[in-house]
Amino acid sequence: MGTQVPQHAVVWFEIPVTDQERAKAFYSAVTGNPLFDEEGGPNPMARFAAASDSSVAGHIYPGKPATAGTGPTIHLAVDDVEAAMGRVTANGGTVVSPVISIPAGRFAYCLDPDGNSIGVFSA
Repeated sequence: MGTQVPQHAVVWFEIPVTDQERAKAFYSAVTGNPLFDEEGGPNPMARFAAASDSSVAGHIYPGKPATAGTGPTIHLAVDDVEAAMGRVTANGGTVVSPVISIPAGRFAYCLDPDGNSIGVFSA
């Protein structure tokens, strides 16, 4: 069996939240894009906006988040890192790092209102 390198290392993400409506409002505000309710899965879900069906995306769903700051970190595309950091705190989240510059862009670590670890990233 040969090794196949996938086009995208990540193909989908799921973020467990305790309050679906609060999380939809939070993530819509932080990313600047609405989340869309979807049916057909095993749980109610709201999907993050993405440019096309082949774009990597994900959703929020009613679930049990990891203890604050201990789960995996999902980095979300935003227009401007500093502006997104302001939207994080204005909508009940917490900014936990300064802006970090890397060759691919800039980001900051944050927590959503449930303590899920997220990054706000701009290329």
